[in-house]
Amino acid sequence: MKIEFLKLYSSNIEEQFQFYAEVLGLPVKKVSEANFQVQLPQSLLEFQYKKTAKPYHIAFHIPARQEEKALAWLEERVEILPDGDQKLIDFPAWKAKSMYFYDRDKNIVEFISRSHLFEPASGEFSAASILGISEIGLATSDVHEKFNFLNDHFGLTKFTGDYEHFCATGDDEGLFIIINKEQKDWIPVGDKAFASEFDIKISVQNAIFGASYKNERLSLL
Repeated sequence: MKIEFLKLYSSNIEEQFQFYAEVLGLPVKKVSEANFQVQLPQSLLEFQYKKTAKPYHIAFHIPARQEEKALAWLEERVEILPDGDQKLIDFPAWKAKSMYFYDRDKNIVEFISRSHLFEPASGEFSAASILGISEIGLATSDVHEKFNFLNDHFGLTKFTGDYEHFCATGDDEGLFIIINKEQKDWIPVGDKAFASEFDIKISVQNAIFGASYKNERLSLL
């Protein structure tokens, strides 16, 4: 599963624009006063102004085995959110290492490097190394229902987890991180998980699918 497009909502659109354009140095296009787009090599990310927007969890792919260089690059720009005293978090079952930080909306942003995916094009890490969207958090009061929707309509399967508390759904290239917002918070610092709305387009085996998440309901786009 590849995340081709993701639309999120922001209550601080100008600050978000500045963060992604100037702090992270990504290619950013202002579509209007109310929205802008971030063009990544593998994905298009859009932020739309909404006064009542709530925080998200979102992850970005970075090249294999460049987590140390990415961490050093990030530490010059943002404050890292640690897990205890660990700034770089190891997920051995996923063959991955991650680091976390906030953007201007206090979205929990993750860089994830998988040792077997996306060989580096360069020995150095830069903004150009931020490849695409790896994960979108989907907080709900019914994990199994959301999994069934994604499985029934898009053929996505469980990557890891269960159907009550947490279910990562998809594959190495793209995941919905479904959590029960009544029982779990976002790692690494325990921020409350909101059922924040989003629109998404994914490709699965060369077919394009779209979905919208609003008021804790998934629907087809």
